[in-house]
Amino acid sequence: AETFQSQEESQQQQDPRQGFRDQHQKIRKVREGDVIALPAGVADWFYNDAQTPLVLVQIMDTSNPANQLDNNFRQQQIQGQRGQFSGQGFQRGESQSQSRRGGSGGQEQRSGNIFQGFDEQFLAEAFNVDTDLARRMKNENDNRGVIVRVEDRLQFLTPEFSEEERSEYQRGRPANGVEETFCSARLKQNINDPSRADVYNPRAGRITSVNSHNLPILRSLRLSAQKGHLYQNAIMAPHWNINAHSICYFTRGTGRVQIVDENGRSVFDGEVREGQILTAPHNFAVVKRAGGEGLEWVAFKTNDQAKISQLAGRVSSMRAFPEEVIANSFQVSREEARRLKFNRDEVTLFSPGSRSQYRA
Repeated sequence: AETFQSQEESQQQQDPRQGFRDQHQKIRKVREGDVIALPAGVADWFYNDAQTPLVLVQIMDTSNPANQLDNNFRQQQIQGQRGQFSGQGFQRGESQSQSRRGGSGGQEQRSGNIFQGFDEQFLAEAFNVDTDLARRMKNENDNRGVIVRVEDRLQFLTPEFSEEERSEYQRGRPANGVEETFCSARLKQNINDPSRADVYNPRAGRITSVNSHNLPILRSLRLSAQKGHLYQNAIMAPHWNINAHSICYFTRGTGRVQIVDENGRSVFDGEVREGQILTAPHNFAVVKRAGGEGLEWVAFKTNDQAKISQLAGRVSSMRAFPEEVIANSFQVSREEARRLKFNRDEVTLFSPGSRSQYRA
């Protein structure tokens, strides 16, 4: 549990009355666009020390081998009350879906922290504290929920930065971690940095992926993520997910999405906007088109090396087929088959209204 300590900061935070220096796990800074991978069973907390809200989108894999009981997600709460419902709506720290399950008439459903089920005498003996402190650990009269406001800024040990490293971080680049000598497993990768884009079209947008190649811990979690940014009226090529489901959370803008199942039936055709979630199952074909404000999303995928197969564009399946095969399959002329193959010369992201000249 105690993996990071700083001699200088420990001295600054020493309690003069007790002569005590705190030690704890290494604390990692996060910023907009970071993808954070947490293995099953780890304890975590988040603290927003900025002046703007911190929005977290979480996905849990209930089919992971670490879940030995069933396909239900179970979360142990070390502190606070979870799932409190009032007739006026849902409280901070509770999801809307939990609130809806609460029923009507102001019915209250509570889920306490993990210590509430233990006898306070057992807790007192286990922690070697008095029973009054053990009783307070159970948070039985704490109605704040799982998100609480800190009256004063939290003070804790953090890695020391040189002036150069500090300026790099302030420009949006985190330190390289050399100063963090313990617990150095890399758990995060920023997906919002345009320089890390895997696909970039200056007229259409960019796609950035985080998978087990650039964040190895995802190999054990069997998950990956993709950040998409479509410019105004641009299109993401029709494609299907070869080896994963895709859970898409739209973070900005508006657009239209169509999803087609393996039998060629349209299962979704509608407008999407910021804050909505859309799931594209394995082998279902998907096409996205941005609206006038552009469209951005994060797609969580249930494979650490998720792959897609495109139906149009320069790297599509159509390019792999001979013209004669396309002409006979669709009952079109050779000229029309040639246009199907070569009229889109872009990769993955298509600019609006542009049609590349096909090769003769």
